[in-house]
Amino acid sequence: MEIYCTRPSCQRPSNFFADLDDPQTLKTVQQKFCLSCGMPLILIGRYLPSRLLAQGGFGAAFLACDRYTPGLRQCVVKQFQPTGLGPSQMQMAQSLFHREAEVLEKLGRHPQIPDLFAFFELPVSSRGSQPAEEFFYLVQEFIDGQTLEEELEDKNQLKEQDIYELLQEILPVLQFVHENGSIHRDIKPSNIMRHMQTNMTQTGEGLLYLLDFGAVKQVANVAAPTPSKGTSIYTPFYAPPEQTHGNQVFPSSDLYALAVTCMVLLTGQAPNDLFDTSQNQWQWRPHAQVSDRLALLLDRMLETSPQKRFQSAADVLAELSQSPTSLNPSSSRPAPQAPSPAVVSASPSAPAAPPQPTPAAVSVPSPSAPFSLVRLLGGAAFTGFEGGVLAVALTSFLGTTLISGGFWLGLVAVLVYCQWQRWIERVDLAIIAGLSLGIIAFVPVLQGGNPIQAIVLLGAVSALVLMTLSLVFRLIYSVVSRFL
Repeated sequence: MEIYCTRPSCQRPSNFFADLDDPQTLKTVQQKFCLSCGMPLILIGRYLPSRLLAQGGFGAAFLACDRYTPGLRQCVVKQFQPTGLGPSQMQMAQSLFHREAEVLEKLGRHPQIPDLFAFFELPVSSRGSQPAEEFFYLVQEFIDGQTLEEELEDKNQLKEQDIYELLQEILPVLQFVHENGSIHRDIKPSNIMRHMQTNMTQTGEGLLYLLDFGAVKQVANVAAPTPSKGTSIYTPFYAPPEQTHGNQVFPSSDLYALAVTCMVLLTGQAPNDLFDTSQNQWQWRPHAQVSDRLALLLDRMLETSPQKRFQSAADVLAELSQSPTSLNPSSSRPAPQAPSPAVVSASPSAPAAPPQPTPAAVSVPSPSAPFSLVRLLGGAAFTGFEGGVLAVALTSFLGTTLISGGFWLGLVAVLVYCQWQRWIERVDLAIIAGLSLGIIAFVPVLQGGNPIQAIVLLGAVSALVLMTLSLVFRLIYSVVSRFL
């Protein structure tokens, strides 16, 4: 039988013991020690690690078996082993590890969150060149399956229906997590696993599990600022702005990360390839063929400001339960309310969760285009130029009167509205500007009173003025949005 040494500095961690192949010896042997470094191998006399599953900056995970169960139940042993941290960072990381155990003990009763089996410290005395050390472990249920990151590698892209099923399965889990006073803070494809053997869903797929609560944040403590931005734990591009800046996190912070996860699965691309840093916005729609219904839902979850997102997983589930017609912003029919999904207990003896209040249906914002700088300046230039040309035309026919001013305001408002609704855009703007200028150039009355050079100059100046005002507005909007 092979036992894997969990000491991080061990040079030859694999150990083979032929006598442990005998079930009776396996059950009764007191301890085994690493042949290379002398580390105790049978953790607290019970758990036998067999191989390394994963390793990161804050710890390692090992596949192990529990020798005190009839079938040598498989489990995951997670060891806390941060490196290169200062005293304050070490204290925070250790606190996170303890917090993960506390949270898993409470959340593990949900059928889609792995159970916590044990949590313990293991002091190891010095031996030879090895100094005395203290290690921290937790033992968790082993989910035999495939993460969505691995699934994406096989399929390249997931379909829209797959994303709807993902949301329907994971959102109730997040609702349970949030209602129990926690925020996950690290939602991503590698932390969602599909069980491949049992617990099949109605679609024939394995049940989805939410993994890795190492970065979990207690809601009760989020009011206190993070001690140092350098100690914040998150995955770049999946984490929302408030988390990357080391500020207060919310349930909607997990919804943002879940939306990024959906984008990655839909497009098959890394999140950094979908985020336009020059415009500070997501550009994912050209890479995925999805309905407006799903696109609007994800865009709402991806709002930069936490207050503009859905405020809870229940809100998103309520929106998903609506008919596609009710998600259309042009529909005047009020959307019906949907009951909050029930939380299923993992234990038959556990009391049923109390019914939750029915959440109000949250309307999805109108399908306006993203706040693109190019589109903003192009629209401003077009509106300014057309405004100048229209001013010349109206004053030539009607003079400088309140009537001509009213007509001018009305026509400019129509132009702005048509751009907002995207009835005219891109090349349409240049065509309309050219036609309007051509019409004025060939009208003798206008040309006689206003030379064509003066008209073009007035239009260009108006365009530049409006572009400048638009840039100032965008700057003010960006500054104000950081504080809202």
